[in-house]
Amino acid sequence: MDLPAFRASLTAAEPPAALSHAQRALWLDAKGDWDGAHDAAQADEGGAGDWVHAYLHRKEGDSGNAAYWYRRAKKPVCRTPLDEEWQAIAEALLKDVRG
Repeated sequence: MDLPAFRASLTAAEPPAALSHAQRALWLDAKGDWDGAHDAAQADEGGAGDWVHAYLHRKEGDSGNAAYWYRRAKKPVCRTPLDEEWQAIAEALLKDVRG
């Protein structure tokens, strides 16, 4: 799935079944379900979930907690607008799937 298809899937009531936990977290976040997104990010026990987790806490305004998750994800603390970070994470996670 590429980013345009991922964005188009946001019109559906449920996320596509093939999404990873981290991708599902981004999908739920885009739909306005922060709590569901947080749960999905926590279900991913790896770098991708940690990166989305960092973004979610940054969005929440909890910069200390976000910084912890950026460190776990081995990513620098992001300072770009949230929508740009969401897109960058989505592109990276979708690219990983496509190879």
